Amino acid sequence: MLSLADVFLLMLFAAGAAWLWRGHGVRERALALAKQHCARLDVELLDGNVAFRRLAMVRDGKGNRRLARVYDFEFTVTGEQRLTGSIQMFGNHLGRIDVEAHPFKAEPQLDDKVIHMNEWRRSHPKPDEQRRVD
Repeated sequence: MLSLADVFLLMLFAAGAAWLWRGHGVRERALALAKQHCARLDVELLDGNVAFRRLAMVRDGKGNRRLARVYDFEFTVTGEQRLTGSIQMFGNHLGRIDVEAHPFKAEPQLDDKVIHMNEWRRSHPKPDEQRRVD
């Protein structure tokens, strides 16, 4: 027969397994959010993973201290340098994403795409002006 201590240990083991199972789901969500953030910044997420760093009490958006899982990831801009970032998860919800200061790709110059209105008006007369000329 099972004693009370055996039932307690069994329940403790089941709770630990459930907590680890849930943590795996949170990690997958953190990975998806890190990929989205890297795509938005136009940088490349390296190794395609996030690594659990620690459990911590951090402040949420309202200033309350909450238990959060903190994950680290690495990304690159140029392909030569590995930079780090971290993501905080409150359960399945995003807390904050921090990335290390990094260079960014310069936007192409738009000088050749500038349309001067005077030139455009000369090349595109109004329909009623075309009738007068004809």
